[in-house]
Amino acid sequence: MNQQHQDLIDRDRKVTFHASTHLRDFAHGDAPGRVITGGQGIHIVDKDGREFIDGFAGLYCVNIGYGRTEVAEAIYEQALKMSYYHTYVGHANEPQIALSEKILELAGPGMSKVYYGMSGSDANETQLKIVRYYNNVRGLPQKKKVISRMRGYHGSGIASGSLTGLKAFHDHFDLPIDTIRHTEAPFYYQRAAELEGMSEREFSKHCATKLEEMILAEGPDTVAAFIGEPVLGTGGIVPPPEGYWAEIQAVLARYDVLLIADEVVCGFGRIGSDFGSHFYGIKPDLITVAKGLTSAYQPLSGVIVGDRVWQVLEQGTGEYGPIGHGWTYSGHALGCAAGLANLAIIEREGLTRNAAETGAYLQQQMQAAFGDHPIVGNVRGVGMLAALEFAADPSRRGAFDPALKVGPRIAAAAMQENLIARAMPQGDILGFAPPLTTSREEVDEIVDRARRAVDAVLDELVREGAVKAVADTVA
Repeated sequence: MNQQHQDLIDRDRKVTFHASTHLRDFAHGDAPGRVITGGQGIHIVDKDGREFIDGFAGLYCVNIGYGRTEVAEAIYEQALKMSYYHTYVGHANEPQIALSEKILELAGPGMSKVYYGMSGSDANETQLKIVRYYNNVRGLPQKKKVISRMRGYHGSGIASGSLTGLKAFHDHFDLPIDTIRHTEAPFYYQRAAELEGMSEREFSKHCATKLEEMILAEGPDTVAAFIGEPVLGTGGIVPPPEGYWAEIQAVLARYDVLLIADEVVCGFGRIGSDFGSHFYGIKPDLITVAKGLTSAYQPLSGVIVGDRVWQVLEQGTGEYGPIGHGWTYSGHALGCAAGLANLAIIEREGLTRNAAETGAYLQQQMQAAFGDHPIVGNVRGVGMLAALEFAADPSRRGAFDPALKVGPRIAAAAMQENLIARAMPQGDILGFAPPLTTSREEVDEIVDRARRAVDAVLDELVREGAVKAVADTVA
């Protein structure tokens, strides 16, 4: 590492509170740092000039890849005209109007309006306020509970972090808050031992039964909404088992429970359709979007409100006056300009189709490389989302001892191969979510580098005696 790079990292350690970081180790120089200076296509470059394949598109968000000057130009041109004015009490800006029209066109029938924020977390905070307001207007003040899923990810705020079903986002923060519940994760590979032998369809019915049991136990008159990602993202990149969404929606319809589709990861092409809801036949009442909306060239999120809910919101303001909700930066002109330019690139370059076609190739190559690997228990994914789950005894879904930190070690080994892949929480899972611009040749390079990383850690585990020792324990 050159001295200039090291000096920047040392300065950073003194002044920055980093997300998802071991704060003590980083502040005292015991955890690595890196300063990123640029990128092009699926590659990023650090201050040393070292180039990495970004196999995770930032945080599943840089869908159009890095270095798209047309987006920068759109932001610049809008900034020259007007960088900001609020959207309270009917004020608007031209890119915000055009972007709303485009989002609703992509979302399809049944969707009515778009409310803007800055991140998926604040969008899901908005969702919870809408759900509460909706049922208060309907004269159902007890109907406020929201059911999420274990391993779901919906943000890091107090309410959105409560919706998230991952321990690290709850522990030591006194979460989840009251009124948030969590039901079974649709994670077929990690199903409980007593469910061994169930088909995927049977497991989907089991998940729906568990949801219905929870609604009945809580009281249907108290349950307002269900929130779910079409594909579990940070919880392990887990496509739903066969028939899952049809089973879930049948339960929600029986008990007048709104469906919130969290499309922050899946939206705008990542799994090969405009929205994950379209891919899986989901008919949501509310949709959360962010990440791929601007490919992270500007912060922007959105809540897409369906007709059914919008009618009640209108009724409420007719009775109670202007709605008491607002963000300073809602509908920010620069974010909306970036969104328009981003969606134009996705459409013009056929990136949603590429996510379907090259994504299918990614799935094939991952399966070919890792389907029979001695420490890979599960290879899964859809479109430009993929994951490897590591196991000491793949034939029996026998997990590694968490103390071995196999997933993080493999992610670190991938970095040595100049490949960024993400160690996912609550398991030894390595996730991939490359930009939608990724070519077949780039898929081959991603898979080759990943294979070298996994093999390097396998060699370490063999030398340590860990693989044999854990396998014997499982046996």
